[in-house]
Amino acid sequence: MTPYPDWAEDLGHGIHAIDTGFQRPRFDAAYLMVHGGRAAYIDTGTNFAVPRLLALLDHLGLRREDVDHVIPTHVHLDHAGGVGALVRELPSATVWVHPRGARHLIDPSRLYAGALAVYGQDEMDRSYGQLLPVPAERVRETTDGTAIMLAGRLLEIAHTPGHAHHHHCIWDEATRGWFTGDTFGLSYRELDTAQGAWIVPTSTPVQFEPELLRVSVQRLLDRDPACMYLTHYGRVEGVARLGQRFMGLLENTVQRSRVLAGAPDRHAALCRMLTDLYVGSLQAMGHGADPAQLAEWLALDIELNAQGIAIWLDRVARQGQGEAARTAT
Repeated sequence: MTPYPDWAEDLGHGIHAIDTGFQRPRFDAAYLMVHGGRAAYIDTGTNFAVPRLLALLDHLGLRREDVDHVIPTHVHLDHAGGVGALVRELPSATVWVHPRGARHLIDPSRLYAGALAVYGQDEMDRSYGQLLPVPAERVRETTDGTAIMLAGRLLEIAHTPGHAHHHHCIWDEATRGWFTGDTFGLSYRELDTAQGAWIVPTSTPVQFEPELLRVSVQRLLDRDPACMYLTHYGRVEGVARLGQRFMGLLENTVQRSRVLAGAPDRHAALCRMLTDLYVGSLQAMGHGADPAQLAEWLALDIELNAQGIAIWLDRVARQGQGEAARTAT
């Protein structure tokens, strides 16, 4: 057998984290779960991750026909961009997706156009490639509470809006862990400290809704999970403590963002605010890296989070104007 690849990590209990190679090392994970000789992928990364996903299957001595399920947490391209290309290699796999995301996997043209508007053509070509459709007959829409069985191992779906309307998380009863996609935020291993993992909510465009996100995260925490499997990045433990940090940073982000709603050059102001908030939070946890290095590690997330917050602020303003108009009449 070939050596276990250095871009994957065996997490035990049949779960393998695969570094998809997106953006930088240990930034974006897909997961391969193996149980009873059958397999499932949870999130896939982009098209460019598919060779790694298949290579790990080969390394483990599994056939393409042994994969029963592909379960993207939501259809953002760093999580589901590779689904179409992957399922072409997996003749037995069913794709399970939130009902709001199903049409975008079957016909990804609007999904591609939306990402193109955010990232531009050069970045789309570099990081994502062309999106391949998934045959409609291979797609199953989840409901809240859908049970998916992998050779007798229970995976349970929970719909978790807040980051995106089309987001669901996957509960693995065997490890008492959630595969959280982006609902439980971002936690990179280079940012760990002696106090444990640092975690921060993600508000990337275009459907960030903090009130819904609070409810979804609390729902995950109410299961008393032993761990969380994050797409960005890897398994984290000490979940109750992380949940407190998450909620605190979410509330702080919302309060500071509201103050900047009408600021000149609002995007730059939001980026500065998030940089100060994140770096300050990491320093309070005892991270010893230079603040400029911390800001560099988080630069992409800061940029995208600021964009998403701006869209949310505009939506709140429109809702307020609509309510004022209704009151006036």
